Amino acid sequence: MPLFFEHLQDASRSLKNARMRTLLTTLGVAIGIASITAILSMSGGIINVISRQVASLEGNIILVRPGSPESNNSMNFATPINQRLFSTSSLTEGDVDTIAKTEGVEEVAPIMTISGNLKSGTTTLRDSLIVGTSPELATISNLEVRDGQFIDSVTNPNTAVIGRQVAIKLFANELPIGQTFTVRDKLFTVIGVLKQMTDPINFNSIDFNDAVIVSMKAGKTFHNDKSQIQQINIRAEDPNDVPKVVRSVEERLRQSRNGEQDFTLISGEEVAKPTNQLFIAVAGVMTAIAAISLVVGGIGIMNIMLVGVAERTREIGLRKAIGASNRNILEQFLTESLFVSIAGGLAGYIGGYAIAFAVSRFLTFTPLFTWEIAAIAFGVSILVGLVFGLYPAIRAASKDPIESLRQYH
Repeated sequence: MPLFFEHLQDASRSLKNARMRTLLTTLGVAIGIASITAILSMSGGIINVISRQVASLEGNIILVRPGSPESNNSMNFATPINQRLFSTSSLTEGDVDTIAKTEGVEEVAPIMTISGNLKSGTTTLRDSLIVGTSPELATISNLEVRDGQFIDSVTNPNTAVIGRQVAIKLFANELPIGQTFTVRDKLFTVIGVLKQMTDPINFNSIDFNDAVIVSMKAGKTFHNDKSQIQQINIRAEDPNDVPKVVRSVEERLRQSRNGEQDFTLISGEEVAKPTNQLFIAVAGVMTAIAAISLVVGGIGIMNIMLVGVAERTREIGLRKAIGASNRNILEQFLTESLFVSIAGGLAGYIGGYAIAFAVSRFLTFTPLFTWEIAAIAFGVSILVGLVFGLYPAIRAASKDPIESLRQYH
């Protein structure tokens, strides 16, 4: 232990003699660690929001999405836009009926999304999201109505429930209930306004603050009376029976398709994971940039260490002449390398969270703060210090003491 503290003192003294080089090298590591910290904390913040939502619903939510599990799990960064957006969904209204009859299922709600311009008087909201669904969506997704009521089995097909932001943008200060608007020349009457959602990010990938909710019957009129269901939400009767319900639903849906599985069931922690491939692609690109920054920082560490070895050749010879072993020299230079990388890791960790919290001021969620992110940040910085500091340390330890003492500079 005393030798370790001696190495720390030597490292501090040596690095102070090259302050500018040390600062620039530390900055290289800090940029990489800051990128990793910001990415992990922001991604974790999104997952944490959805996890809280799923937990508030007692953890008995199951999602059915079109496409096989393999296609849903694939991450094609070259084509981040999900190809299923341009294909016919494999989910049908018959699947909804089949699921509803499955033992252990309490409620089922299909989700069909359409894009269109909302027009009311002289006001037009372009490319607004219209959601065709059933009354069960309100309880499954915990949607609360601020004014009026939600759609139900007896409401007119040409009625709609709108998000709070849609109400403000479309009707300004007027009372939305009873007002009318058109979508693709179809007239709808507002019967309800949802409460403002503080966390519009959810497992449905729909911002209900800016959405219009209509019945499935009304939604199908935009597709020539054919359903294009993007997701089916299922609420199990008992959270403990979710795995059993998943197996039952999967078996019944496969039977209805003659054994083919062109759908994916998601439950438990998987519900909270972002499924938008564009989000995954952006996170992947940012991670790659962070990795490049770390490599650059690591090369900087190797460079400063090699320069240090060249400048301190006579010092290495003197140390060996008075009894220092190759291992002592190796440990000394590795300590210097780790000193730089850990300092960069600490600065990057703090800077990464500063960036994440600054960005989150413009978003609807806060970054996730966990010990796992700290462990990853410091673990990676230590790894960089070891990997890129090892070669210079070996070169220093392998120097011949007699030849080293002949060096004057």
